[in-house]
Amino acid sequence: MKRVQHTYIQRNPATAEKVFPLLCPVREADWIPDWKYRLVYSKTGVAELGCVFTTPNNDGSETTWVVTEYDPMNKRIAFAWVWPRMIATRLSIRLEPGAAETKSHISYEYTALSEAGEREMEGYSAEWFAAKMNGWESAINHYLRTGQMIEPANAGE
Repeated sequence: MKRVQHTYIQRNPATAEKVFPLLCPVREADWIPDWKYRLVYSKTGVAELGCVFTTPNNDGSETTWVVTEYDPMNKRIAFAWVWPRMIATRLSIRLEPGAAETKSHISYEYTALSEAGEREMEGYSAEWFAAKMNGWESAINHYLRTGQMIEPANAGE
């Protein structure tokens, strides 16, 4: 089966202490337009090691996410998610604190689980990923600057 890997470094105009809590399914509803999730398990009600949540797919299925690393002290979080019979993904984020900004090191590894998953991943090009990350960066940075969600038309893909 096919595997695609992409990395990206975001620049966020805030401290790592302000950025890290936003990397959570519950808090993402504050800054990602049209973010939909269903929290399945969390002792604290937000991201934590072992937190499980789902997100809807266009085909009517749900992608299941699990927080596989949660290290607030070192500003690291990782997720594994599975879109049934389509794609399994590992997502890891490491924040690098700076004086005026935080660099967010983001890595995705997508693995097809079927021929249909391979066909889906044909669109997972470097250009597609850059557009996805630019939209994410615009949305989180707008929230960090204003405390408000960006308009959907300005959030990119």
